[in-house]
Amino acid sequence: MRSINLPVWISISVLFIIQLLSEEIVYAKAKQAINIAYLTQEQKAPPPLSNLDPFIKNKGITGAELGIDDNNTTGEFTGQQFNLKKFIVPLEGNVADTFNKEISNKFPFVVVNLPAGQLNQLADLPAARQMLIFDVATVDDALRNEQCRNNVLHLLPSRSMRADALAQYMMKKRWTKWFLVVGSAQEDQLFAEAIKRAAKRFGMEIVAEKPWEHTYDARRTAQSDVAVFTQLDDDYDVLVVADEQGQFGEYLDYRTWIPRPVTGTQGLIATAWHRTHEQWGAVQIQNRFKEKAGRWMEEQDYAAYLAVRAIGEAATRIKSNDANQVKDYMLGAAFALQGYKGKPLSFRAWDGQLRQPVLLAAPRSLVAVAPVEGFLHPKTELDTLGYDQPESHCKRDK
Repeated sequence: MRSINLPVWISISVLFIIQLLSEEIVYAKAKQAINIAYLTQEQKAPPPLSNLDPFIKNKGITGAELGIDDNNTTGEFTGQQFNLKKFIVPLEGNVADTFNKEISNKFPFVVVNLPAGQLNQLADLPAARQMLIFDVATVDDALRNEQCRNNVLHLLPSRSMRADALAQYMMKKRWTKWFLVVGSAQEDQLFAEAIKRAAKRFGMEIVAEKPWEHTYDARRTAQSDVAVFTQLDDDYDVLVVADEQGQFGEYLDYRTWIPRPVTGTQGLIATAWHRTHEQWGAVQIQNRFKEKAGRWMEEQDYAAYLAVRAIGEAATRIKSNDANQVKDYMLGAAFALQGYKGKPLSFRAWDGQLRQPVLLAAPRSLVAVAPVEGFLHPKTELDTLGYDQPESHCKRDK
């Protein structure tokens, strides 16, 4: 057997290792980069209404980070690298300045966790016209209708989707007579309008509507005053409350003049995500999130996760990091996103809304999932929730 000279063997080994490293470097450089910005602003903690629910200042961020982890797991096999950079504007800072200086021309995709008043301001900036913005915070129907923008996709269910989900369940239970109680905030008025639309759409009757005008501490006086407030000449099946700020809605349950269930923004609620949700693999992502964040996943966390995963799903399928190509694929019939809610999620081409099941939950249990069985649609039952295409006022040429 012919022996190999040791120095020659070492030289061959070194050359082989250098070749392998060179190939690894070339492969790493060849990875397609998909850069995503996450933009939010610090919030001032509101006055505490309860010691049970502490203020969470970082809703959304951990969900986006979890989505990036999942994207890069797939990216290892597709030759793609997903990068997330977070921009948190100080309380008194200027969001538009941060967007123009730090994000424009650098990130084709932006996950925006900001109130409705700031969303379209960003979407209308010249730098944003060729970008794709993912709204993970708003529920306003106007942003999906008259005020919709061509470069914005909405991840959370709108108020109309939530109201329709509740109406379907109440129709199934034959709770056809509603007593509507509305708070004084503008958001309460908007939710009340969505409830009235749902009542008309599903043939329900609002037998009474009352504004909640009490300015005293509801916690001290609810026991006696709610009973008086809820006395009506007409009977009703369910009390529907519109109190998005949580100022009084929690004190209606078990205190009404006649024993009736409470639903709306308190009691039985309609939500994109809930800590009691365990079906369709939800336990897995609930546990992963809790291990990462040390708390339960909130709606904005879930929406940010879906936004990042939607980018990953589309970019992986079409092997592109171009915002326009990704958007076209997302709005097409082939796009499907798994969201741990039993049915594939997709975007409505007419208004940019993510169609999805809506969870109906009590504080400590999941009661139902809408669309409720029996509500049919010629294309998908998910479009029985919210504004269907013939009802939409959105013109996405803006």
